[in-house]
Formats: sequence, structure tokens, C-alpha cells
Amino acid sequence: MSQPISLNPKFRQAAEGAGKRSATLSLNNLPPVFVLPTHLTPPELHVLEEKIARLGAPLTHDVAEAKIVIGKVETKRRAEFELRCRRLWTDDITKQVPARDVNPLPKKRRKLEAPQDITQKTVIRIDDSTESEDESQQFRQNSGVPEQEPILEVSGVRDSVKVLTLKWLNDSLEAGEALPMCRYTVYEGRPKERPAGSGTPAQVVDSNVARTSSSPTGSRIVPYSRDDRAGPILERAKADTRSSGRHPRSATGLFASKSHPRAHTRYGPPARNERMTGSPKLLRRTTSEHDESLISDLPEMPSWVKENKKYACERLTPINPPNIAFIDQLKKIRLSRVLTIDEVGVRAYSTSIASLAAYPYPLTSTNEVLALPGCDAKIAHLFHEWKANGQIQVIEDVETDPALRVLQLFYEIWGVGATTAREFYYDNGWRDLDDIVEHGWDSLSRVQQIGVKYFEELQQKISRQEVESIAEIIAQHARKVRDDGIEYCIVGGYRRGKQESGDVDVILSHRDEIQTLGLIRDVVASLETDGWITHTLLIAMGGTKRDQQPIPAWRPGGGHGFDTLDKALVVWQDIDFPHLSSSQMSGKPKNPNLHRRVDIIVSPWRTVGCAIVGWTGATTFERDLRRYAKNVKGWKFDSSGIRIRVTGEIVNLELGENGEQAATWQEAEKRVFKGFGLEWREPWERCTE
Repeated sequence: MSQPISLNPKFRQAAEGAGKRSATLSLNNLPPVFVLPTHLTPPELHVLEEKIARLGAPLTHDVAEAKIVIGKVETKRRAEFELRCRRLWTDDITKQVPARDVNPLPKKRRKLEAPQDITQKTVIRIDDSTESEDESQQFRQNSGVPEQEPILEVSGVRDSVKVLTLKWLNDSLEAGEALPMCRYTVYEGRPKERPAGSGTPAQVVDSNVARTSSSPTGSRIVPYSRDDRAGPILERAKADTRSSGRHPRSATGLFASKSHPRAHTRYGPPARNERMTGSPKLLRRTTSEHDESLISDLPEMPSWVKENKKYACERLTPINPPNIAFIDQLKKIRLSRVLTIDEVGVRAYSTSIASLAAYPYPLTSTNEVLALPGCDAKIAHLFHEWKANGQIQVIEDVETDPALRVLQLFYEIWGVGATTAREFYYDNGWRDLDDIVEHGWDSLSRVQQIGVKYFEELQQKISRQEVESIAEIIAQHARKVRDDGIEYCIVGGYRRGKQESGDVDVILSHRDEIQTLGLIRDVVASLETDGWITHTLLIAMGGTKRDQQPIPAWRPGGGHGFDTLDKALVVWQDIDFPHLSSSQMSGKPKNPNLHRRVDIIVSPWRTVGCAIVGWTGATTFERDLRRYAKNVKGWKFDSSGIRIRVTGEIVNLELGENGEQAATWQEAEKRVFKGFGLEWREPWERCTE
């Protein structure tokens, strides 16, 4: 009996071992089939395509032609992403299959009844609205299907594309007949035009797969007529084989003034190539050329490159790396991915940016880019384009996209994330802050209302001198409500060396843990009484409720959010300003000072090192530190402390050899690095955004 296709080291033997039952399987009544190369090596892909072709299925290498897509995908979200990567946008029409249809027929009944179901109950004809009568006949002739014979159903919806897991083919081979597709359907969508303002994971460069121009043995590339949507796709595909240059253009624009830390997909949209000659050629090289260039062109690589260290916490990243200009370009792309809810792209670009930011030399070639952990051919191509033209087409597309302009505006409102920004734009039809105030003020949360009210003020940067002044005032009030044993540390961008900060982050602690219990509530009340705090956006006392213990290693309901220490997120305003004389005043004088965003955090001294480490590094540094703790050490780390994931036991890295606490918070922080087995990094060496 034939074995199903198994994509493991013995896949070829399994794929070629056609037995009696698989020999009876015919797929010649299917519409065009596209095989996803994702997670397949080139030999696996070619053997799989050859196997499908031998079963009679009409293969296509253009996903725009396909009605069925088969691949190693298991979730709807991933399937939709893979289609979008190949510039096929769809509306989700995935149907919920009734429970009675989920289980296949018993083996004995299936042999008799399934063929009847396939030809009668689950059949439709190719939609003639998308092809001419001659083309329909040509399709039937090429596929070996009699003119009047119906094809296997794709769905009850015309012009849809269905993504099937590879298990459908395996089980069909096992059964010796084409099984109903309902229980193997990961995603089904109706093709549509690219939505206005949508980002695209762009041109998929299947780095692990090189499709040959010739089809696999026995395969038939179907001359399938496409609708109007396919025309531009074909034209862009042709254009990609030509030059990719542009007229020089100003670097100013939508994202030129802001380097956003929170945001990207692995791929960007294809370049429009019609406007400029003499553009960079596609990156092509043989293995020997690659090896030779690596030897001759590259400088001495840092140890983290040679050892392929992939975590940002294992590398030194300065605040102004040598390749900051190119990195800023990638950050603009990453922000566009944030605004289009492309989480895979955001993570991929963040990883690439982190590696480039740690590289100590100015980049001179694509070979250097490809040598860095986390940088693939796509990043090398973007560098090649930027180096040759001084610009990147995908960024031009982003900067001129009116929808992304508005989405970024909304995203910059305190209390509004990317998802809410898209709701404002697409669901509510709002286009500026005035629309929000006029049409949706009552629907906003209190935090969002404050974010809109003080939008322009909160965009203004805070000088180091002002940061220090705010921190000292907070410490004075903390000592007033407790005692002089209160110590504080300014963290965040200030501690990393930024000359200007977006907000102020201050950690308070005390050697006596009794003094930090409930401290955050008392400090905020004191500052509010004196008028320094105008609005309290959030006050959280999770640490006090846990008796200041580290968070559990696990708990029902998922993660623990961004942080678990006692903290308050507030709006701050300096109360000192020149007052008018009583004769000049008419009512209460207005405070002209800017409103500022301030975060006050309280940590027990026992884990103050973890708190400072957790609040000092930039976004990707902190993400990778948590990943390192999980994957390398088996720990759960956050600002409240460390636990072993398996047992839940607390790990206190801040105790000395004799069990004594650290004498200073600087010493406690260094003990955390040492306990992780990481080389000590100064705060200004943790600037991985």
C-alpha cells in the first residue's frame, strides 16, 4: 500500500512508492493547483509538485491562477498571510463545517459512497464569467477532463481560492481517492483588489526554494484566464525583471521625522521600475563567487557574528551605530507593518534591525548584510537598492499613502494602538483629530480623551535637565510619605543616553521592604495634592497584592502584560510658572507649562536589579532578554524577578556568595547580568529598538 507524501529525509522514497490504492487516485478534475513552497526545501517542493502532476492535477506556478493552494500551513492567519505575501488579497469566506461533515466516512462506506458525493453533492463548474468559451474548452482539453464532466468542488462561492493543509493529499493517497476537502480547509477567500492603505508583505523571495522555469515531469501549467485583478500583477512581475531605479526624491515625508520604536513584514512591495535606467541589478551569485567574496570583501567579523548569537542581549548596541541611516529606513518600513497589523513582519524587521545596529562597521556590500544573524536576502536587497539609489521604493510608497498618514496620526495618540487606529479610520471614517472630537468623543476611553486633549504637548520631547528635575520631585514626595531611605533611579531612554526623551521613567525602592508596600498609592496622592500630577491614567498594585513576590511562572489565562510591579502612569505638569499680579488676573491663572508623560515604578530592594534591567533596555533588547531567559535558561523573567518555568521556584540572582543583598542598585544590576551568564553591558550599550 502506498504511503502518503512525507516531507522528511526519506521523502523521495515515500513519494515514489506508488502502490495499488494511490494508483487509483486521480486529481484531473481539480481546478488549477498551486503548491506553497513555505517550509519546503527545493527537492521536497519539486518531488511534491511532480507527484501532484502525475495524479493528473493541473499545476500552476502563478498563485493568481490557482483555485486550490496546498501547503504546510495549519492556521487561517498564516494561510491568509502567505497569499498576501504573493500579492493575492482576499476576503475571508471560510465556512464553518457542520459537525456531521467533519468526520470522514467509514472506510467501507467511503469506498462506495465517496465517489458519488464527489460528482454529485460537492461539484461546481468553472465560473465562465472569468474566461471565454474557447478558454474553458482549452482548459478541459489540457487537463484531460471531458467537456461535460464537472470538476471537484472548490467551494459554494464562485471565484474563491481554498488553502488546504498537506494532510489532505496524504490522506487521499492513503484512501486511494480524493477525500472531501471540508475538514482539511485552513482558509478560503475571494480574491479582491489590494485594499487602499494596506501594507503588503511584498514580493515573496522564497529564499529556500528556486522554482525552475520548466514544470516538473508530467505537470501541466494551465493557460488559465485571469480576471482584471491579474493584469497589474502580471505587469509588475514583468517589471521586476527589468530595472528597479527611481528618480531621486526627498527623504522627508510621513515617517521621516519620527523613528518609532514599536513597530514591519519580512518583505516589502515590489519596486515600480519604469522611471529610471541604470538601476541596481538583482543580486545573483554562484556558490563559488559567494565563498570568494566572503573571504576577500568582508572585514574581520565580530565574535557574535562568528558564533551566530541571535539575541540582542548578547551584543553591544550603541545609541548611534555606524549604519544608523540605513537602519532608520528599515524602521520606517517596520512602522508601516505595525499599522497594518503584520506581526510576523514586525518581528522579522526588528530582528534584522537589531543585528544591523550591533554591527560595528559601516556596511559596504550585500555580503556583509547576508553574514549577519537575522538578515536575509530581502534585507540585502533593500540595502543594495538604498546604496545604489539613495532611497527605497517601498518607503516612497508608504510615505505617499494617505491612509497610512492618518493611521500614524491616530497611532501617536496616547492610549491608541494600531488596531484602534484602524478602527478609527476604517470603521468610523475619521480622518483627523477634529473628527474624533466632533464625532466620537463620548466613545473614547478616559485615557484616549486625555491623549487627544494634550496630543501636541505630549509629542514634545523632554530635555535631560527636565527629566532629572521631575525625578527629584518624585523622590522628595516619596521620602515625605515614607522616610529618607527612599532611593531612585531614572531608567528608559534617559539612562541609555538620549538627549531628549518622550516620557520619564523613575524606579523607587527602599532597603526595608515594608516601606515599598503600597508606596505607589501614597506617592501619587501626595503629588496630586500639590498639583504636579494633573491626571492619573493608571495605578497598578500587582506587586503589593503578591506581597512583592515575582510573578508566577504560569497561570491560567495567558500572559501577564507589559509589567507586574507597582506602578502609576500619570500626566505631569510643572506647577512653577511666573504669576501675574492681582490687578492683571481675572480668575485663576492658567499654567503655561507643557504636560508630560511620567511613569513611576516601585520595586522591593530584593529584586531592584531585575527592575532596573527590565526598564533600561530598548524594546528589542528587552524582548530578546525574555526570550533568552526562556529558551536558554528555562526561566521566566520580568521586572518583578525570575522563576524557573518548570517548577515555579524563585531564582534570586541578586544575592551574593554569602547570601547578602547588593550594597547598591548598580551592583544588583550587574549581578543579574552575571547570573544570566551575559557579558555586562552599560545602559548606553543596550540601545536595541
